[in-house]
Amino acid sequence: MRESDFVSGFARGLKVIEAFGEMHRRLSITDAAKLTGLDRATVRRSLLTLAELGYADYDGKFFTLTPKILRLGHAYLEATPLPVLIQPHLDALSEKAGQSASASVLDGTDIVYVARASQRRVMSINLTPGSRLPAYCASMGRVLLAALPEAEAGAVLSRSELKANTPNTKTDPGELMAEFRKVRAEGYALIDQELELGLCSIAVPVENDRGQTVAAINIGAPAAHVPAAEMVARYLPLLRETQATLRTVLR
Repeated sequence: MRESDFVSGFARGLKVIEAFGEMHRRLSITDAAKLTGLDRATVRRSLLTLAELGYADYDGKFFTLTPKILRLGHAYLEATPLPVLIQPHLDALSEKAGQSASASVLDGTDIVYVARASQRRVMSINLTPGSRLPAYCASMGRVLLAALPEAEAGAVLSRSELKANTPNTKTDPGELMAEFRKVRAEGYALIDQELELGLCSIAVPVENDRGQTVAAINIGAPAAHVPAAEMVARYLPLLRETQATLRTVLR
């Protein structure tokens, strides 16, 4: 890509959109400038443009995104067959396991949920397609990072905010890299309350018919009902079965 092909104004506008989130539902120009690291004038023009196009509301001080912004994410879901192909198999997996099942892809340092079949709420946050979680401490994230070359996985960790969500969370880069190697060798990732206390999960990669990892699927369960020590025996065979089926339908 040539430097002249890069539209810097468009890139800054996208950065402003990404500043909004669960913890930042309303942003002033000053707030957005701090979060993005952009100057106030650039942020102001970006936010006012979003408001003019109907992607944001402005009350004179704060900006909030409007439902129209969902068109941007919906375009991805419409353009890729992955969520549509995975969903019925995820529904069947969840029904057999009696627990919630999810599918995600890697996006930078996060995983993004693309499909979900929920039996009950197992986390304090409500997970739906489009939800994001840090990859390093999520079972699906570890599966997806393990599928990368070691140098790429290490680069993702170097850009990640490795914080201890619980006393169980692994945050040492060396320990995490060793965990990725273990996941790669065993073919699954098991998380014991590293993302949130009370939650255990187990994940496997989803491969296409050429053996390329295109997503991950998992089963999550309350630790009080299904301890981590029982997750493999209970749910790995079901995940393997779904994994094998998906390999035949994903091109």
